[in-house]
Amino acid sequence: MPITFNPKTGMFFIEAKNTSYVIKLFKGKFLSHVYWGKKIKEFEWTDFDVTGGRAFGATPDPNDKTYSFDTMLLEYPAYGNSDFRHPAYQVQQEDGSRITNLVYKTHRIYDGKPKLEGLPATYVESPDEAQTLELELYDDLIDLRVTLIYTAFRDFDAITRSVRFENLGKQTLKILRAMSACVDFPQSDFDLLHLWGSWARERYVERTPLIHGMQVIESARGESSHQHNPFIALLSKDANEKHGDVYGFSLVYSGNFAAIVEKDQYNLLRVTMGINPFEFTWILKPGEVFQAPEVVMVYSNEGLGGMSRTYHKLYRKRLCRGVYRDKRRPILINSWEAAYFNFNEEKLLSLAREAKELGIELFVLDDGWFGKRDDDTSSLGDWFVDRRKLPSGLDGFGRKLNEMGLKFGLWFEPEMVSPDSELYRKHPDWCIQVRGRLLTQCRNQYVLDITREDVRREILRMMKEIITTAPIEYIKWDMNRPLTEVGSLNLPPEQQKEVFHRYVLGLYQMMEELTSEFPHILFEGCSGGGGRFDPGILYYMPQIWTSDDTDAIERLKIQFGTSIVYPASTMGAHVSIVPNHQVGRITPMKTRGIVALSGCFGYELDLTKLSQEDKEEIKKQIELYKRIWHIVFEGDLYRLISPFEENAAAWMFVTEDKNEAVVFYVNILGEPNPPIKRLKLDGLDPDKKYMIEGDEKIRFGDELMNIGIMIPPTWGDFNSHMWILKAVD
Repeated sequence: MPITFNPKTGMFFIEAKNTSYVIKLFKGKFLSHVYWGKKIKEFEWTDFDVTGGRAFGATPDPNDKTYSFDTMLLEYPAYGNSDFRHPAYQVQQEDGSRITNLVYKTHRIYDGKPKLEGLPATYVESPDEAQTLELELYDDLIDLRVTLIYTAFRDFDAITRSVRFENLGKQTLKILRAMSACVDFPQSDFDLLHLWGSWARERYVERTPLIHGMQVIESARGESSHQHNPFIALLSKDANEKHGDVYGFSLVYSGNFAAIVEKDQYNLLRVTMGINPFEFTWILKPGEVFQAPEVVMVYSNEGLGGMSRTYHKLYRKRLCRGVYRDKRRPILINSWEAAYFNFNEEKLLSLAREAKELGIELFVLDDGWFGKRDDDTSSLGDWFVDRRKLPSGLDGFGRKLNEMGLKFGLWFEPEMVSPDSELYRKHPDWCIQVRGRLLTQCRNQYVLDITREDVRREILRMMKEIITTAPIEYIKWDMNRPLTEVGSLNLPPEQQKEVFHRYVLGLYQMMEELTSEFPHILFEGCSGGGGRFDPGILYYMPQIWTSDDTDAIERLKIQFGTSIVYPASTMGAHVSIVPNHQVGRITPMKTRGIVALSGCFGYELDLTKLSQEDKEEIKKQIELYKRIWHIVFEGDLYRLISPFEENAAAWMFVTEDKNEAVVFYVNILGEPNPPIKRLKLDGLDPDKKYMIEGDEKIRFGDELMNIGIMIPPTWGDFNSHMWILKAVD
């Protein structure tokens, strides 16, 4: 069984596929953390947590000075009871005190995995896929019940954690901090890896040694952000792509988050992750419940590559949902970089005709189709068609696309409103704002207060009216600015610090309603590109626009970093025009295609202005995508060369049965008289024979992985190669 409890030793033993996690019930009432790592048979070291007797050590029990909370590994530590590290939670009472004393009451072990009320989370499709442990803690003085929830997956090296607070007393409590998970490590000789960035440079990989003190990866922008992804990993010093211990933490949440790593005086290490305590409190009245979001923890002793492949499979199969979860996504043309705001129906139909001719399947009308939106200064919130540009309406335009044999997709930015809009003039109080304070504009727009039910109803009403009157089969949900002057005119003063979290809950409610009511529509998340590329959004939408930066060479780093956590099937990736609109770079059409083929494939350029040579290349790319998408979407990813470390990037996908593989290589800058290069492959079956398409030679997998394949010499910058491998008898 994945989860057991030994009453003699007080040990809770949690086992995922190849991972063990051990908790000890210390003195019959405190939860201490014992172990997380490679699967072990049992743990019998009963005095593991007796670490007292240190100078200036505070002891919570005057009759037993053998232990101190400050030197113990704790499972969900409190503030103020002799542990001087940062706590996992903090609750303020009506007398102003913040001291709590949660002790173990009972536990429950059951098959399956519970849903988290109002929040996205990983799931199971049958109860035998996972087992769950609920540890119930109780503070008798204030009647606060806190339940720690652990789920171990049978088929993944993943354990999820979340926390539920219940006020069973008579006084109103204020939650000051409610981290979803805490893990105390007995050692701290790790490196910290995280994904940082900015607009158009999302999810760059950074690896640094841990230092004493606090290291915090966070967002306080109201979204998970371009700047930091809600993910960190701890790596043993020898860990690389193939080898070494890696501990991953990924938060299923789309708002303010914090991942806090604290290395203390005894080289103990504490990791906490959850909603950012900055600008957060939550009023918990008698009888109310607060549910914290989920952290997905993955352990790998096969380096970063092993960790990534676990996240990829889990998120692809048990986080993403809907009819498109396991299907090939239609190849699309997006109108944005082809036309921006400057279009009419005939121009769009001309683009659509060319797209159809080339084999494209879905036409996406991006920004500029609604209100009077001729630029980015107006009309957000006015979700009715601009008949100056589309005289036959969205319905008529969509039907014309359908008659060509194309699907119709549409862009929305439903969380925003322009100052110059009918919606804002009618409801200026519907914005996130603080009464009497200046309302900061960003990209000429304000943020709608979707903590309010009436605002959410109106947005959904307008969207549904469009969806039900036009043949829409794809929606791109954009969100193009962070939150400022964070407050709601609809909430009392004591709840103003709830606005950030209530905003996220409102967003999830809207997404749940819309995706449930229109299951046939393929939804794609977006936030100024990849500003909200997180597991929370993937629960509702199986793909996210990876970045507004469509330059193929820039995308090498962006997609490489994104792949640390997220599978290729979730990354929107398009071929765009050259010179590229973000960096001005000119790259070959072939290389642009090779980079985009490792995601949800599409185009974003004016097809009517391309040369015949480029059009022929596009036809080849489309046929190629149809042949290899199952390897890219459903196969295992192996990163071979990092663009952060070398003048090249290489990666490959291998099907689960190891019968098919596709290998990508991009050389960044050309070199004079370059050295002879071989590329060692990975993930193949060493005992199987493989044929490389276009090459008559048959090679064993061990030869391809240990000797490699010759990289053909190239002349010039930004050249690329691709190999397709098939196992043969």
